[in-house]
Amino acid sequence: MIDIDNRTDTTIETSLLERIAQSLSDRDVELILVHDDEMAQINEETRAIAKTTDVLSFPYADMPGVPLGSIVISEDFVKRGAQEYGHSEDDERALLFIHGMLHILGYDHEVDNGEMRVKESELIKAFDLPESLIVRTEES
Repeated sequence: MIDIDNRTDTTIETSLLERIAQSLSDRDVELILVHDDEMAQINEETRAIAKTTDVLSFPYADMPGVPLGSIVISEDFVKRGAQEYGHSEDDERALLFIHGMLHILGYDHEVDNGEMRVKESELIKAFDLPESLIVRTEES
């Protein structure tokens, strides 16, 4: 189950996100939706990077009854990404959610040998989504 803390005025459809989460873990996940200003603040407080970003992930301890972790998504990034890449905001949010879930599960595209990219690609195909964040980053 996804516990949503929506700090924006955007109404979202959660069924796709729920299916993605259930395909990866049977543990609950917290999803926090914010605007760029709050994301920049969270990014600076947690990573000492003084700018906004698209998605942040915070895994929790592996203990019974404790959620898997928190994923924070900037809805401003969702809107811009959907517009730039010509797909829906739901698709863009799902891509960011997948990326965040994989980080919570221990994948790290900055240091792995492509494992996260492979897993992300598998999920994108399984859920019929457009190209991934990693692919977009590698192509730019």
